[in-house]
Amino acid sequence: MSVIVKIFRKTLEPIEIYWVLARIMIPITIAAELLSRLGVIEMVAPIFAPVMNLVGLPSELGLAWLTAMLVGIWGAVPLLFTLVPISSLSVADVTIFSSLVLFAHGLPVEQKIIQMAGPGMAVTTTLRILGGLLYAVLLHTVLEMTGWLSAPVAPAWIPLSTTPDWLEFFFGFAQTMIWMLVVLVALFWLLEVLKMTGVLAWIMSALSPVLRLAGIRGEAGYLTAVGLFLGISYGAGLLIREARSGAVLPRQVFVSCVFMGFAHSVIEDTLLMIALGADVYGVLVGRLCFAIVATAIIAALLRRLSDNAFFQHMYRLEGAKTG
Repeated sequence: MSVIVKIFRKTLEPIEIYWVLARIMIPITIAAELLSRLGVIEMVAPIFAPVMNLVGLPSELGLAWLTAMLVGIWGAVPLLFTLVPISSLSVADVTIFSSLVLFAHGLPVEQKIIQMAGPGMAVTTTLRILGGLLYAVLLHTVLEMTGWLSAPVAPAWIPLSTTPDWLEFFFGFAQTMIWMLVVLVALFWLLEVLKMTGVLAWIMSALSPVLRLAGIRGEAGYLTAVGLFLGISYGAGLLIREARSGAVLPRQVFVSCVFMGFAHSVIEDTLLMIALGADVYGVLVGRLCFAIVATAIIAALLRRLSDNAFFQHMYRLEGAKTG
């Protein structure tokens, strides 16, 4: 078999992954955008006001949090300084709100991708939301007791609250999907090259102590690292293939997806929130520490769970190896 044919067949693997992701992302993204434009999200948002008060935030930000969970980070960002005057917000407020958003955003799309890898959608979605709330409560408690980050927020960037028309929305969405294919194929081959040259093994040897603390081992560590730096669409997207082939055991797939739910796309998303005025220690360092500890606890509890209970309530088995 010629080298070109081998390369072509190998390239079909990320394209197949992309097709799975596209079938999830396209209808759900359009549906979420439609609900947002119809005002459905705005109607439901007041229910979340008590949650905002629990973490010391203005109740008006409940709409922004709900928008983040259903539409994504970029749907919520313009609302932050529109719903509440900048002058009334502190660095602590923006940091806490940013943490909530970083834990749980774009849930219909991201959680559907995680579900395709095997973990149950309901349980992993619940873990992300509750994990974000718990971290926000802990952060609020510490900041309130110490007075840290109580200074008025001074954002480096204030997003305009403008809703693009449908043509602009579809054009931008099409660009996103095209770039996603390019990145996915490039990432797939980058991982192959890094594996062949031994660089990936070196990188993982540096990351493995941290990931082992969270209960993540072996091949799952590579894919978790991808999700940590590039996002769930890529990390869990690649994990779908490994889970279906049996290369990664179901419990490791589950733990990896839990960790990625707590901490993913840590560079791009974190920089965005810092530009809005959030503190780096709150939205990055603290969040990573929480993700490691929380995932480790979940992994420990998971080991006590029988296979029957695990596959019945928490994981959909599709030709994967058990263990």
